[in-house]
Amino acid sequence: MLFAIEEINNSTDLLPGVTLGYKIFNTCGNVARSVGLTLALANGNEIVSVPSKASCTRPAHVQAIMGETSSSPTIAIATVIGPFYYPSFLRTIPSDYYQSRALAHLVKRFGWTWVGAIRTNNDYGNNGMATFTETAQRLGICLEYSVSFFRTDPSDKIREIIRTIKASTSKVIIAFLSHKEMDVLIHEFSYHNLSGYQWVGSESWIFDSQTAKMDIHHILNGAIGLSIPKAHVTGLREFILDVKSLNSSNNELFTEFWETLFNCKFRQSTSSANIQRECTGHEDLNGVQNSFTDMSLMPIFNNVYKGVYAVAHALHNIVSCNKILQHIRKSHFTTKEGDEVYFDENGDPAAKYEIINWQPKENGVVEFVTVGLYDISLAPEKKLNFQNKSLIWVPVSVCSEKCPPGTRKVLQKGRPVCCYDCIQCAEGEINSATCVRCLPEFWSNERRDACIKKEAVFLSYEEIMGALLTAASLFGTCMTASVILIFFKYRKTSIVRANNSELSFLLLFSLILCFLCSLTFIGKPSDWSCMLRHTAFGITFVLCISCLLGKTMVVLMAFRATGPGINVKKWFGHVQQRLCVLGFTLIQVIICIIWLTTSPPFPSQNFKEFKDKIILECALGSAVGYWAVIGYIGILAILCFIFAFLARKLPDNFNEAKLITFSMLIFCAVWITFIPAYVSSPGKFSVAVEIFAILASSFGLLICIFIPKCYIILLKPEKNTKKNMMGKKLQRSRDIRIN
Repeated sequence: MLFAIEEINNSTDLLPGVTLGYKIFNTCGNVARSVGLTLALANGNEIVSVPSKASCTRPAHVQAIMGETSSSPTIAIATVIGPFYYPSFLRTIPSDYYQSRALAHLVKRFGWTWVGAIRTNNDYGNNGMATFTETAQRLGICLEYSVSFFRTDPSDKIREIIRTIKASTSKVIIAFLSHKEMDVLIHEFSYHNLSGYQWVGSESWIFDSQTAKMDIHHILNGAIGLSIPKAHVTGLREFILDVKSLNSSNNELFTEFWETLFNCKFRQSTSSANIQRECTGHEDLNGVQNSFTDMSLMPIFNNVYKGVYAVAHALHNIVSCNKILQHIRKSHFTTKEGDEVYFDENGDPAAKYEIINWQPKENGVVEFVTVGLYDISLAPEKKLNFQNKSLIWVPVSVCSEKCPPGTRKVLQKGRPVCCYDCIQCAEGEINSATCVRCLPEFWSNERRDACIKKEAVFLSYEEIMGALLTAASLFGTCMTASVILIFFKYRKTSIVRANNSELSFLLLFSLILCFLCSLTFIGKPSDWSCMLRHTAFGITFVLCISCLLGKTMVVLMAFRATGPGINVKKWFGHVQQRLCVLGFTLIQVIICIIWLTTSPPFPSQNFKEFKDKIILECALGSAVGYWAVIGYIGILAILCFIFAFLARKLPDNFNEAKLITFSMLIFCAVWITFIPAYVSSPGKFSVAVEIFAILASSFGLLICIFIPKCYIILLKPEKNTKKNMMGKKLQRSRDIRIN
């Protein structure tokens, strides 16, 4: 404070021509003494412990009181003086309210949900722990015990605290203590070997070098807590070590300081019982290492420094006014070190803390390592920020381990909510804590680790994949219907009549059924949809391939059977082709009837595929029946491919066998790749794979066989003649005609 006042008095910019005076009182941290001195100061009857030699030009009137670093005496001062002069008080150090909340978030960050707590039995400890407890409960942290202690308490109270700690199961202790209480407790904790605990400390002791020196048994190694951010005030160290500036400020203050620092006396009575060495005034300060020269206290000095400057800036704005509180509240300035100073509506500065970790070195000395920062002004997810540094702490402190997937919490009777047993969820339910799709109401501490119904998943029309497959199915249906209309309109032309137009129309009709049967695979599985989807698929595809097989057999036999007396029409006429298609299809119908009567497909719930979902699917019932249907389709497809391949080079300008060969090649390729894709696809994706195979093979047949014909019908009508269809090489067989 003296350093700041001297700077201000020597400044030509701040309060020019005005000299700040001061009075310093030592309250010894005692609330009663603080209140007594404050009342005396307000009444003008203050005890002048350090008289000033400078003469004042006007009666002394106190404009501001710089309080103590601890909360209890300062709050008492503000309460007493408020009704007379000061409606409230302002801080340059963050409120302990923010520190308490920051400590709770720090504990939560490391997963410590089962902790104990010790607090100083005064406003600092009680209010701070109350805020911590409230925040901790919201974060799902439980206190196994919370005990209070004051440095004047009897030794029995300390032994009671030690028994409580030893009987507990938590491994983390929240110590919301002043350094004075911590100094008393650390001695007893060391004596009783109270080691193996993770200490989380408040700013009062976590950065205190004297506490670290007293911890000779390293009870507090690995402690972590919050500290006021490090600061540097240019010139302050030199001022402290400058004997002349201190001596010139006040002779009595200098004498007391010097005698205490070097344990000597300037003048002492010869009758004194304890004779000390005489002070010369020229002792070397640079060689002294104690609390007076400890620059680790610079953050505290800096807050006093900023407080003095806040008062000075307010006085600078209203030199003629006696009430300066509202002007101090509006103060907003930057110190020479770049620190921004201002107060919010509560009179508090922006809360910012460094996270300190006690890390022992090889020589046994504890180093205060800054491992992170807590800044209340940042977004919630960025307030607590850790640096990439190693930490020392006890890894786990929980009352009960987290419930595994498939189980739920059951609270233990008479114990906090952090203590519970885990019991199995019912079938079809899941632990809400492991549920990635749970609604926000399950995110609260009260409803976490409860059993909830798993999400039922199936391929629906509403989702993108289902909608796209539905659109593709309907598009294929409309496309096939358009081809039917074209063929019907030009049914008397040569290209439509070639190779049995009746089979062509039947083939187009079966393709429409193939496109539409894919829709039965979409939607929530039911008894009828499970049976319909596989049987409809099997029968319609056999009908389609039977038509193609009839076409290729006719073409092949017509051109192969050219010997005398062979009547192809007798053996491969319209009736025989119809019977061929009917026979092949009837076999598939019989297979499906046997399947449905013995072990039909049925809707089932798959709990094993995903942990948090139920897959609604159609079980095959009889795998033999399913693969019999697929296998029969495969046999017919292979036969059709072989016949079409043999007939591909027959002398026809428009040989349909070439088109059938290419279409069956695509058909077989699709269904061969379908098998491994179907087996390896999970849940609803296996259904999507089957639908894709149905649509791909159907489009392959439609495009490869009928689009070239439509192209000639619509765009090349000059080629749609019998002469062009037969070609010159067909003169020898033009008597063979099958329509």
